[in-house]
Amino acid sequence: MTDNLINNGTKTTPEAEILTAASNSRSSDAQHDDTAPAGEVLLDIDPDELLSDPAEKEETSAQDIALPDHVAGSGSLDRLIDQARDYAEAATAENTNKAYKADWKHFTGWCRRKGVDALVPSPAVIGLYISDCAKPQDGSPALSVSTIERRLSGLAANYRQRGLALDMKDRHIASVWAGIKRHHAKPPTQKEAVLIEDVLAMVGALSYSLRDLRDRAILLIGYAGGLRRTEIVGLDVGKDESDDGRGWVEILEGGAVLHIKGKTGWREVEIGRGSADQTCPVYALEQWLHYAKIDVGSVFRQVFRDNSRIGPERLSDKHVVRLIKRLVLETGVGLDRPALSKLSDEERAKFFAGHSLRAGLASGAEVDERYVQKQLGHASAEMTRRYQRRRDRFRVNLTKAVGL
Repeated sequence: MTDNLINNGTKTTPEAEILTAASNSRSSDAQHDDTAPAGEVLLDIDPDELLSDPAEKEETSAQDIALPDHVAGSGSLDRLIDQARDYAEAATAENTNKAYKADWKHFTGWCRRKGVDALVPSPAVIGLYISDCAKPQDGSPALSVSTIERRLSGLAANYRQRGLALDMKDRHIASVWAGIKRHHAKPPTQKEAVLIEDVLAMVGALSYSLRDLRDRAILLIGYAGGLRRTEIVGLDVGKDESDDGRGWVEILEGGAVLHIKGKTGWREVEIGRGSADQTCPVYALEQWLHYAKIDVGSVFRQVFRDNSRIGPERLSDKHVVRLIKRLVLETGVGLDRPALSKLSDEERAKFFAGHSLRAGLASGAEVDERYVQKQLGHASAEMTRRYQRRRDRFRVNLTKAVGL
């Protein structure tokens, strides 16, 4: 009870506790300096640091892995350090690292504007930060609940890299976060599925130029394999041929086996040959590799403007999104769907993305659900059902099965 009372004996609100705690963390340095004038906080740092981002000054990464001061270096140990750094960088996905870095930069910028030390993991400050993200005071657009949740994960990860702990269960964070979810949470926006008739229309709109041979293989392999866009562009021709690869291809007589590296390990995605060459994913992949003269390294690469040469760099996963959106507009995909038929072309294209291919396979495959689950690499059937946009919910009728 005494924790909730202030000097005059009145109770404080949770908001007041958060503000008080944040204020205390900001002014603690001044309280220990007898020479500080009233209301002024003395900062014992280089003035230039006030104009810089703490994320730049205190950046932590795999490069921080080094020998302790009391251990003498050697060529063998130096090589082990480089190896350990490589493993540390591979601990999380590249996109995750980029997102966490952006989260930390946003947070440190906010702290600098508020006069708060970002390098001190204060739950009270984090509570104020996520509150401002949900309903910004400066009139900037509010962040979605999922983005704020990602920001919290990014901040916790950055503090861990610095050897500091951020207590996510502290009431200053937990209570504010619970309120944000209650007031602002919305059902997740699902991308529309690209169904088989849509895929056939898209493939039919492509020519047989080098660029379109590549894009045809991307569409058919991505759809038949139920692949994520990063998994599509992350494919290599063979095993261990690149450092940034997400898997490799094994072409057999009856089809292709894709060895995909995921969060929980490796999985095999089997893609059988189709009934016609024009729509066969394996044949499309073989044609692309043959005419692009690719026999090692990344499968999908940039095609130069002359449409006759390819570059050495791996294709960006954003190309998959741009390709789908472009073909959606060119072929009129979605115009037969009531929810999309009255939208402008630009608005309709927003409902389609890389996940549309995975959702299309999950929605259109007329096979036992467990086979679709295995192809998509889902740990549970419930996750697979989230991808099924057009599912016959009563195909398995337990009511009739028990005799009613």
